[in-house]
This record gives sequence, C-alpha cells and structure tokens, in this order.
Amino acid sequence: MDKNSLQSDNMWKGASPKIFSNAKKLRESATEAEEKFWLAVKSNQIEGFKFRRQHPLSFYIADFYCHALKLVIEIDGGYHLTEEQQLLDEERTKNIEFQGLKVIRFTNEEVLMQLPEVIDTIKAFIDAG
Repeated sequence: MDKNSLQSDNMWKGASPKIFSNAKKLRESATEAEEKFWLAVKSNQIEGFKFRRQHPLSFYIADFYCHALKLVIEIDGGYHLTEEQQLLDEERTKNIEFQGLKVIRFTNEEVLMQLPEVIDTIKAFIDAG
C-alpha cells in the first residue's frame, strides 16, 4: 500500500475530492470566531500540536483537527441552537467519534469572549490523554 492511500485512510477517512474542494472554500470564508481560534492554535502553539482548519474527514469537514491527538474542534454559530441542528450535530459527532476521534464543541461566543478558557479546555484534554 502506498503512502498516499495510508494517509487518506488515516487522516482524511476517505474524503472525496468534492469534500476537499468544499473545505478549501470554507477556509477562504472563515467566521470571526474561526479566525480568532486559528490565530491561537496555528503554528503548533498549543503544547506543540499541529491543528488543521477545515479538515476533510469522510463526508464531513471538521472546523479544526489535530491528527496526533485524534481531536476535532467544532466552533458552532447561532444556528446550532435549533433543535433540528442539534440533532444533526449529535449524529455528526457520533459518526466522527465512531472513527476513533474525539469531538469538542465550543460556541462562537466562547471563542470570542473566553478564548483563554477554550484553550485551557483543550490543554486539559491533552493532559488527560
């Protein structure tokens, strides 16, 4: 098996070219909260771990992903408060966690107003691992 197919299975969980294309578009139109979070985690700023933004995973696109930690960070806007979206998010989380990954969710407001606490939550996850 070649290196690329191994990486595809491990890091991208078989994401299609369309998912990769959609992820690129999302990177180009990040929300204010996503931009602020990215500035805090890019370049291995959290305990030396590399995070990727808008990372393809199977048919999903994770807002942020750390492969070494098997950790997905989702930053949820206001529409995630609707009952319908919460059910979809719950299903998405189950499908992602079924692949051996952990999902932590934060709201836009948490990232914008309490970024140090958000980072501390991620560090606590790292320390517990």
